[in-house]
Parts: sequence; structure tokens; C-alpha cells
Amino acid sequence: MESSCNAETLCHIITPVGMLGYGFDESLTKQALGSLKESPAPTALVLDSGSTDGGPLKLATGSMTAPRSAYERDFAKLLSLSHEFHVPVIISSAGGDGSDAHVDEFLDIIEEIVRDVRNKPYKFKVLAIYSSVPKAKVLEHLAAGEVEGCGSSVPPLTSADVERAGPIVAQMGHEPFLDAMIAQPDFDIIIGGRAYDPSPYIAYCAYQARQGFSLPLKALSTQQLGGFAFMGKIMECGALCSTPKSSSAMAKIYLDGTFDIVPLSMGSICTPTSVAAHTMYEKTRPDILPGPGGKLDLNSSQYEQLPDNRSVRVRGAKYISARELNLPYTVKLEGAKTVGYRTLIMGGIRDPILIGQIDSFLTRVKEFVKQQHSSLTEEWEVDFHVYGANGIMGAHEPGESSYRPREIFLVGEALASSQKLATSIASSARIACVHGPYPGQRGTSGNFAMGQGGKLEIEMGPCAEFCIYHLIPLKPGEEGASPILDGHDQDPAGTKGVAPLFSWKVVEFGSMEPWATESRLPEATASSSRREMRPLPTAHVGLNLSNPSKLQEIAPVIRSKNSGPYEITLDVLFSDETIYSLVKSSNLLTSATIARLYHLKDDEVIYCGFYDQAKAFKATILRKRKGQVRPSGGFMETDVHGSQQYAGLLELELSGDIRTSIRKIFSSNRERESTL
Repeated sequence: MESSCNAETLCHIITPVGMLGYGFDESLTKQALGSLKESPAPTALVLDSGSTDGGPLKLATGSMTAPRSAYERDFAKLLSLSHEFHVPVIISSAGGDGSDAHVDEFLDIIEEIVRDVRNKPYKFKVLAIYSSVPKAKVLEHLAAGEVEGCGSSVPPLTSADVERAGPIVAQMGHEPFLDAMIAQPDFDIIIGGRAYDPSPYIAYCAYQARQGFSLPLKALSTQQLGGFAFMGKIMECGALCSTPKSSSAMAKIYLDGTFDIVPLSMGSICTPTSVAAHTMYEKTRPDILPGPGGKLDLNSSQYEQLPDNRSVRVRGAKYISARELNLPYTVKLEGAKTVGYRTLIMGGIRDPILIGQIDSFLTRVKEFVKQQHSSLTEEWEVDFHVYGANGIMGAHEPGESSYRPREIFLVGEALASSQKLATSIASSARIACVHGPYPGQRGTSGNFAMGQGGKLEIEMGPCAEFCIYHLIPLKPGEEGASPILDGHDQDPAGTKGVAPLFSWKVVEFGSMEPWATESRLPEATASSSRREMRPLPTAHVGLNLSNPSKLQEIAPVIRSKNSGPYEITLDVLFSDETIYSLVKSSNLLTSATIARLYHLKDDEVIYCGFYDQAKAFKATILRKRKGQVRPSGGFMETDVHGSQQYAGLLELELSGDIRTSIRKIFSSNRERESTL
């Protein structure tokens, strides 16, 4: 990356992939590390491993986002890179949920790799940081009235929610990572529990400011911390900010908080618009991003294309500390509970006579199931996803209710207090779907094309639901981490008598460890790696500026994503400044428009506005199912990521004035080009 920044270079950070366990091309990272060998500025590999994107099952049952074999594969690559180039590896939110058990499981994976006979030279000092919160502490805050939902859509917390939850984790800020780094400056690897996504990035930058420039955390300005936090917020997704999006990214961070960012894939580039647009991704709003102990203010952020035409320089972000505003330092708690057991049935329906009356038919199916289980006292539920009609968007579907597809795919869900009962419910529903009569029926041998995967009923195990997504305040000193010595936490706050909420320990692997005689872990070689998915062409497909009629014809990006478990956010990005200004000054995209399209009440649109830096519009709405506010991933979930909910905007009709204005702009540009 070419640079004319006047500030001194602080460090470099490489993120090989936006989610550990998803696989990455280590040759790209190796090439980037090789290019930095002569740089005096330190370098680290930093990766996020967690999210609520995949739903609540991890927290409720102890499962992980990716299978253990996927983490073994990625760790084998990372440890090889760390050993070869002598760079630290920092990972947050182990296993997806960041529970203590998954921090320890990541330690086990590292130990197995180091003990492999092929890795005899390996020697690593690992710092493990834990983020679990005792239920007693949560109940204490609850009794004191100090717990509030993380957002207006989150229901109040109850003591029953706390008691029924599995492990409860708190999203760490940068302080626990920084405390551990300062105490053990010769660390090689850090495995962190649940953390705010930018936290390890902020911590590494703050650590290098302390080590290389004698600037302690308290001496860093709002611009410096703002730059570190904004860089982390972008980098934790890998090179998702590039166009076309790709997996791996590198940032060069300067002492004043300015940073440059570039994708490692040569088939992708960063542009000011693509980087600015990432501020909107999976956020409730694009300008103010809250986090542990403060907020990131992006209202003055600036984006500059660098001479290589692949890198973008970013400056102007500010980090506003809550305590500077006389507000408490808060952390977000996350927890989930098991609400029963689930069994599925799946199959297709092709008969147009039945498709034309599918709603009334499924009502009779439910009545049959109820009649067959009328003697039961246990609670149970059964419901259906009708794919091909409104299976994904449900009540938010903007299409005509009279629409009938040629075929539908039916997924029935049964939820009950035991797996046995859930399967009984599902079996009765399947039988009714297969053999239930309906007016005008011609095919009397069966209504339901079933047997996908060779099973008639598919037992899914526990069904989980988020029950804790709440903020608690911390006392000064609680936001850090204390070392675990001889099995006991030690309080470095000492004089204040306030024990940090988080803790960390040192684990050393290699050198004196006996090596395994057989190898069962994957080799970290370029030949065995799964190459990253190749970027697609950058041309905007489907735009029609000569005679547009719908929103999808003038906006190259229309997307949706969950913003936490209780919200879905919608983004519309424009590539042309004039068209963006035209839409912004019109009444095309408003809170009322979003409410109408998605069948919401006005107060169920949480945020609505334009963001000039990205030439974009954003709206955030409540996540609802069957007319009720529901968190992601529970019973009858249809889109846990929320990534298909944008479809309601694609067909939005443009007004006559907008159409005419765009046609004039397009014609004028075409005439100008023809005269050149």
C-alpha cells in the first residue's frame, strides 16, 4: 500500500478470513506476511470466531459454529504461519459463542497440533481469556434494577430466563485483551472468549502504542481509539468491504488512528464507497455504533482512494467513552435456553388443486394432529413453512396474497417437551398431509412427495431460544481481566478492591511436550488448502438507467441482515451520486414506505435514514414471526441471518418524477460520451 500519511506507522493486521472455521487460502496470507518482512512495524494475525448470526443453539447446548475438524484445519494453517513468520495470532469469541468450554476446546486443538510429530519445532505461549458471567452476578444486577435490553425490541429480563439459560457470556471490550498482553508481552497466541468484534483489534493497536510509543491506554485520543475501533469493525469481516467481496484483508494502522485497508485477493479492490458501505453492514444504524464502554461515532469519517487503486485510507472516526459522558461502562450479556425438542417433516406438493387451497388444508392437518393427541397434558406446537409461496418472508411478504406457485415445498415443525412427543406430533402431521382429503381431489393415492434424505420424520434434538441479550453496568475496574494463578483469580485492581469481571491464564505448548507418533490432523500446506471462493465480476448486473421502473434497476446493492437476534436491517446502496441525491430528496424511501412494504406498524421501524458517505439508505425493523416479536433461531425460524428479507424492496415502484429525472440524466451522460 502506497502511503503519504504524515503519522508514523503503528502496526499491520492481517485477517485471513472473517470467521475462523470457514476455511481460507493461506498462500494469500503467506504472501502478505512476506511483503512485510522488512517493515519495522509489528504485524499480527487477528480473527473473529463468533456471532449470534447462527442462532441460539451454541449457547444453549454447547455446540460450535463449525465442526471441530474445520477449526483443526484452520488452526493448522495459522500455527504454521505464526511459527514461520514469528507473528502472533489473536482469536476472539472461541467456538462461536465464546463460552469458557470453547476457549478450552481451542486450547485442546492447539495442543494436539503442537504434539503432532510433524510440528516438533513448534513452541507457543498461549493466553486464554474467559468471559463467562456467574448467574448469581446477573441476578444481583437484576434485583438492583440494573439490567436493560440491548435495544428497544428486547423484552425485559426475568429471573426465570437467567435460571433456564445455559452459560452466560459477556461481550468483552478491548481491556481484557490489553491487560493480558501487557502482563505477558512475549505471547504468541491469544484465545479469547466472547468479545465485541473489534476488541482484539483495538487491543493490539493500543498495545503497540504503549510498547512502541510509550502511550498508555488513557493517553490515547478519541481519534486514535476511534480509528482502531473502526478498523477492527471493518477487518473482523475479512475483506467483505471489498468489491467484489473476498475473504482476506490487510490493514496498515497509523499512530493517529488513520488506517489503510486492502483485500489480499488480486481480483478484488477496495473503494471509498465499498468501505463506507460496510459501516452499514448488520448494524442498527450506520453513524453511531455502540460497544462495551462507549460508542463509535462515524459522522466525520472520510475515505480516500490510494494511488494503487486497490487500497482505501480511512480517517475521522471517533470513540466516545461512556464515562466521559458520565455514563456507566456497560457490557452486553448473551444467553439462550432450551424450549423443547423439535422434529421435522419435509415434502413437495405439485397438485395445483391442492396448492390453490393450501391454507385451509393445513388448518385441517393441524386439527387432525390435535385430535390425535387430545389426551395429552404436555404442551406442544406444530406449524408449516410453505416454500414457493411465503416460506421465507412470511408475514413480511409484499407479494400478492392470491399468488399461487406451480409447486411448493412444505416443511413442518413439531415442538414438544420430549423428542418422542415431537416425533409423534410430526408423524401425525405427515400422515394428514399425505392422506388428507380436500375438495376437488383427483389423486387419491397421496398428496405429499416425501422421503427426502430417506427419512419420513427427522429428529432435530433440542430447540433453543435467546433469552438474554441485555446490558449490565460495570464498576470502574470490572472491565479488565485478572490472571488465574494456581487456579484462583487474582485482583490486579487491588487498591480499589474491585475484581475484574474477566480472567485469563497462560498455557505453554511445545518444546518439552512429548510428540505423538501418528498424525491425524491436516497439514498446513498450500496444496491441501481449500482455496477461497473466487470473486465474481464487478459489473453491476440488472441496472436499467435508460428506462427504470423499479428500485432494483437503479441500486446495485439491496441487502438485508440480522442486527442482533431481535432486529433485521435493510440497506440500499447507490453507485451514482446524482441518483442517490434524487432518491434522498424524494419520498421513495421513508419509514412509512418500509412499514407498508413489510406490513409493520410505524413504531416497528426502529431506524430509517440516509448515509451520505456510502450513498446509501438504511432501515432497521423488528424481527417478527406470526405477528409477534421473536428472536432469531427459535421455533419456526425461516431466515436466521435475515439475509433474504431484502426481497421486499426489489420491486418497489419508482415515481414518475424519479423515472423522468433518471432518464434525463442517462440521456445527458450518453450524449456527453458520444461527443468525446
